[in-house]
Amino acid sequence: MTATRPLLEVRGLSKHYFGLTAVDDLSFEVDAGAVVGLIGPNGSGKSTTIDCISGFQPSDAGTWRLEDLDLTGQPPHRIARAGLTRTFQTVRAYDDMTLLENLCVAVQESDTVGWLQALGRGPRLRRAEAAAEARGRDLLATVGLAEYAEAPAAILSYGQRKLLAIAASMMARPRLVVLDEPVAGVNPTMIRHIEQVIHKLNAEGVTLLIVEHNVDFIMSLCSRVIVLDAGRKIAEGPPGLIRSDARVLAAYLGKARAAELESGHG
Repeated sequence: MTATRPLLEVRGLSKHYFGLTAVDDLSFEVDAGAVVGLIGPNGSGKSTTIDCISGFQPSDAGTWRLEDLDLTGQPPHRIARAGLTRTFQTVRAYDDMTLLENLCVAVQESDTVGWLQALGRGPRLRRAEAAAEARGRDLLATVGLAEYAEAPAAILSYGQRKLLAIAASMMARPRLVVLDEPVAGVNPTMIRHIEQVIHKLNAEGVTLLIVEHNVDFIMSLCSRVIVLDAGRKIAEGPPGLIRSDARVLAAYLGKARAAELESGHG
């Protein structure tokens, strides 16, 4: 039987800043249909990793592919069109625009309507606009914001803005979505709601790579977890193994405290 290629394949990714190593020869894979967590203490290289693979920072070495497409060094809009989209730690929204308008803006870079058709507002543009609006309404229903479709984004709470960002990342029907700190700064009720939304999207066939400081959230949601420390991968596997991995405990708690817990004196 021929092995299937992973949806995302990262090989030898490295990034340096003024002599400091942020990501060091990192390799990992994300299979189609999976929900994978990427965790690590502050400064471990998580954000730099996803900035590189989504085109928002250049890498110093390494390659990455989305199945058969080489995305190495491509700009963000081409990576998004290839099927890899993302959210950001800092939630971005146009406050004076409605939620639906925000989602229609999000899809514009991924549509195929040229400037000539847009200038003439021809039938192709009108079809694209109608499709974007229908897609936006469906996604607002999926994330639980349908009742605010015509309301300005300014009225949203911080947690609702996180939901809008997730919906925006889905507008172009991506194959892989990278969520950057999707539950940071939100209350426990909203965390549970976001978890339900992620389950729903995954059940519909969306593959997700989630970067998050909330380890309990990652452990309850992801089938596989990748752990970084000082730019290097120190562990990878199912949540049950990651929780008890001595290298992970040492990275988060310090070696002395990790040793205490392992010996039963914690």
